[in-house]
Amino acid sequence: MAEKRTINRLTARRVESLTEPGRHADGGNLYLTVRPGGSRQWVFFFRWQGRLKEMSLGAFPALSLAKARQLAIGARVLVGGGVDPLEARRRARGDLDRAEQAAAGIPTFGAYALALVDRIEGGFRNPKHRQQWRSTLKTYCRSIWDVPIDKVDATGVLACLMPIWQSKPETAQRVRGRIERVLNSAKAEGLRAGENPAAWRGHLDATLPKVGKLSRGHHAALPYPDMPNFMAALRSREAIAALALELAILTAARTGEVLGARWAEFDLDAGLWTVPAGRMKAHKEHRIPLAARALDIVKRLAEAQTGEHVFPGQRPARPLSSMSMLMLLRRMGRGDLTAHGFRSAFSDWASEVSPFSGELRETALAHTIANKAEAAYRRGDALERRRAMMEAWGQWCEPKTGGNVVAFGKPAGAAV
Repeated sequence: MAEKRTINRLTARRVESLTEPGRHADGGNLYLTVRPGGSRQWVFFFRWQGRLKEMSLGAFPALSLAKARQLAIGARVLVGGGVDPLEARRRARGDLDRAEQAAAGIPTFGAYALALVDRIEGGFRNPKHRQQWRSTLKTYCRSIWDVPIDKVDATGVLACLMPIWQSKPETAQRVRGRIERVLNSAKAEGLRAGENPAAWRGHLDATLPKVGKLSRGHHAALPYPDMPNFMAALRSREAIAALALELAILTAARTGEVLGARWAEFDLDAGLWTVPAGRMKAHKEHRIPLAARALDIVKRLAEAQTGEHVFPGQRPARPLSSMSMLMLLRRMGRGDLTAHGFRSAFSDWASEVSPFSGELRETALAHTIANKAEAAYRRGDALERRRAMMEAWGQWCEPKTGGNVVAFGKPAGAAV
């Protein structure tokens, strides 16, 4: 007999169909309250100082099941840490006289944060970072957005971070760092005093649960011996994201380089893709020789091109979303992998079983050479030698004969 679930009892479909008035438990003190008139509300119950208290989280469907669970997780952590989540929300919203604050020249967190980004964005190497700073602060700091900058405290910061701390750890850590910088800047300008409530060491590290350490360049990767089977599964997918991911694998290129690819960058006669310096992490032009399968992908896509982007998205004149490959991997049941991790698979293959040098591997990966003397000496990019290496990598990734191979451009089961 299956064990009865104590949390996450509801499903999205079940929530959609619930019409019986009353409270319907999801577990973990989260309930969907259905009222006689048909309206539905998410509520969280908790015990505080001996009293049972009710906290309204929001109405369904405006607040989804997944979002309600995130808010409930945040509330449970606050209660466990000795903080009343209702009081935390009231304080985060800021119950102060805005006119008095304005008269005193104290900006809100949101106004100050946007002004700070305007001042410092000239130092961002990538225009994407400017957009990310604004969008993440606006999205995840709504609870303190209108709070005067000198009144933002640890409770308000926790209200921003807790809903995403476990579900989106990398984003949460970036948001925390950005809040910390905003508040440090405000203190430097005399708008705040005291310790920074968003500081990690010696402060939030004692309150928030630890998450897996995420660092650039370390992404979940598929072992290279498993590449043929994975490639067979990938080719069975009828989606432009599948073609984008396959090209990324075969070229060892970064996700952004592939999704932002434009037709003007390709010389199909020469089997060459030249990524301009402005789109490269190292700000240096990168030539990529296309193996037979990679060239076949690009040529077939060229037959149906509709604009400047090789992988067009749903919005006009925009490329495929940066989340498209990740979502594809999840649909394939491989949410344990990342698109970037396939660069590691290529690197491991090149290092452990291929006959090609480490110099060729690093050039193929477009890695920056730390040694300036070596960088000055290595002026060429060994294009033809790398062409042989990428062809060998393509052959390594080729599905085994008789496996789950689907002809390019054909639906599964269609005649070739």
